[in-house]
Amino acid sequence: MEIDRTVVRQDKPLLAALGGAAIWPPPVWLMRQAGRYLPEYRAIRAGAADFIALCTSPDLAAEVTLQPIRRFGFDAAILFSDILMLPWALGHGLAFREGEGPVLPPLRDAAGLARLDPSRLTGAITPILETVRRARAGLAAEGFDRTALIGFAGAPFTVACYMIEGGGSKDFAATRTLAYADPALFGALIDLLTEATIAYLAAQVAAGAEAVMLFDSWAGVLAPDLFRAHVVAPLRRIVATLKTRFPAVPVIGFPRMAGMMLGVCARDTGVDGLGVDTAADLAVAAALVPARVALQGNLDPLALAVGGPALARGVETVLRAGRGRPFVFNLGHGVVPHTPPEHVAELVRRVRAAG
Repeated sequence: MEIDRTVVRQDKPLLAALGGAAIWPPPVWLMRQAGRYLPEYRAIRAGAADFIALCTSPDLAAEVTLQPIRRFGFDAAILFSDILMLPWALGHGLAFREGEGPVLPPLRDAAGLARLDPSRLTGAITPILETVRRARAGLAAEGFDRTALIGFAGAPFTVACYMIEGGGSKDFAATRTLAYADPALFGALIDLLTEATIAYLAAQVAAGAEAVMLFDSWAGVLAPDLFRAHVVAPLRRIVATLKTRFPAVPVIGFPRMAGMMLGVCARDTGVDGLGVDTAADLAVAAALVPARVALQGNLDPLALAVGGPALARGVETVLRAGRGRPFVFNLGHGVVPHTPPEHVAELVRRVRAAG
C-alpha cells in the first residue's frame, strides 16, 4: 500500500512533537538504544561475520532495530546501521576493528575524492533499505502502532571528518587544516557528501522511515565561520530538498558540541527538531532555539549507566527544562555499553510518569 507522506501522524507521539505539539509526558527514545548493553543484541552480533555484515543483513538489522522496542516500548525505533555506511556505499574503504573503531583510508587529495563513486550508491544501500521496510512492517505486525521509525545518516561534515582522518581523532586537526588550506577540495567533498546524503535519506523515507535524523557528532570542533559553511549550509540544503519531496516528514539535526551555535542551526536550517548534547544546558538551549523547533535531549548517558539518585536527578532536570514546548526525551549522546538494561526501564518509567 502506498504510504501517504503529506500527513503528519498525530497518533504517533514522536511525530506529533516534531510537528510542534507540546506533548506531556514527552515521547522518549534513546540514541544507541539498540546495542551492546542488551544481551539479545550481543547474541545477534556474535553470529554475524563482522559489523558491516550485520548492517547489510536485513533480517538481522531489522531484528536489532526492534529489540529495544519490545523490551522498553520506546516511542521511536531507529534504523540499525552506521553513519559510515554512506562512504562505504560510495566505494570508500571501511573496516571496524575491535578496540579501535572505524578505519578508513585517509582522503587528503583530489585523487582520493575522484575515487568516490556516487553511481554505486543505489545498489550498495539496497540491503539497508530492505532493513527499513522490514523494521516498519515489524512494528506494525507486533502492534507497536504508536512507535515511529527514524531513518538516519551522518551529516556531511562528520562523515568527512572520518574520511579525512582515516578514523576517529581527538581534535580532527587534519580535517580542519584541509578546510583552511584547500577550501576548494574540502568544499567539493562536502558537496558530494551532501548530495549523496540527500539521496540516501530520501530512499530511506521512500522505504518507510517516518522521520530522519542527521548526526553531526563533531560539528563543535569548527570555528563559527566554518560551522556556518560546513554544518549549517549542508543541513539547510538537505532539509530543503527533502521537504520538497516529503513535506510532512520531520528532520532532526544533531550538531553535537555546537554550544552557542545551536540557535543559528535551529533558525537557519529548517529542521523540525534539534538534538542537544550532554554538555549543553537544556534551559539555555530552549532560550536559543525558536519555539517551533522541538528540542531533543539531553540526559548524560553516564547518569543512566550509574542509575539511582543520579538518574532520578538527571531525568527530573531534563524534564523540567523541556516542559511547555515541543520536546523529545533522549540522551545527550548514545547509551554506553555497560548500562544495565533495568536502568533504561527505570528511565522510561520516570518519563512516562511525569506529572
